[in-house]
Amino acid sequence: MGCAIDNYTMQETLDRVEVFVRDGRPHQHVVVNVDKLVKASRDAELRRIINACALINVDGMPVVWASRLLGKPLKERVAGVDLFESLMQRSAEKGWRVFLLGAREEVVSGVKRAYEKKYPGLIVAGYRNGYWKPEEEAGVVEQIKAAQADLLFVAISSPKKEHFLGRYQAEMKIPFAMGVGGTFDVAMGKVKRAPVWMQQAGLEWFYRFLQEPRRMFKRYFIDDMVFFWLLAKALVKIR
Repeated sequence: MGCAIDNYTMQETLDRVEVFVRDGRPHQHVVVNVDKLVKASRDAELRRIINACALINVDGMPVVWASRLLGKPLKERVAGVDLFESLMQRSAEKGWRVFLLGAREEVVSGVKRAYEKKYPGLIVAGYRNGYWKPEEEAGVVEQIKAAQADLLFVAISSPKKEHFLGRYQAEMKIPFAMGVGGTFDVAMGKVKRAPVWMQQAGLEWFYRFLQEPRRMFKRYFIDDMVFFWLLAKALVKIR
C-alpha cells in the first residue's frame, strides 16, 4: 500500500536496535498502523519519511491480516507500547541514555520518575513536554542534542512526530529515535490498555474507542475506512 515494512518479530526488532546503538549514527523508527497507512496515502512527504526510516514495524492487527491477504504475511505485530517497555528495561541493563519527549508536563515527568523506580540504573538524560511554539523548536532540538542520549522516545501525535524526526534526527544525532504516540499516557495509567484477549483479537482499537467515543469516532469510523479501499486496490493489483 505504498509503505515499506520490516518483517521482524519483537526479539529481532530489539536486536536491530542494539546494532543501531552500537553503530552510533542516527536511525529513525516508525510503527505503521491503519491510521498511519491512510495518512501516508494522502501525504507524500510522510510516506517518504516512513520509507526512509531504518526500522519499520507494524502496530495494528488489521495490517497484519492485510499482509496475509496480500500474500506477504508478517511474522507478528510489534506494538509500540510493548517495544517502549522492552527498550526501557534494556536501557537500564545496558546503560543506554534515554530522552523522553512529549505529552503534558505532569505526564512526561511522571514517566521519568516511574521508570527510574521500576528499572534501577535507568539513565534518563533529559525530558520535555510535547507543547512548544514554532519559534521554540530550535531550542527543543538543541536540548535533545545536548543530552547525548542513545534513545529518543517521542510521544506526540502523527504525523507531527514523523515530520519532526524527519527534519531533525540527523542534527540531534540520536542513534535510535522512536515515535511512541500515546504510550506515555498508557504508562501513567491515564489511558487503560485493552485486555490481552482484545489485543490478540485485533480489537484494541475498539477498546480505545469505548474509552473516548466522541474523540475517536471520526478517526476509526470515517478517516480509517479509507484503509479498506487501499486494501481492495492492492488485492486487485496482485490478481
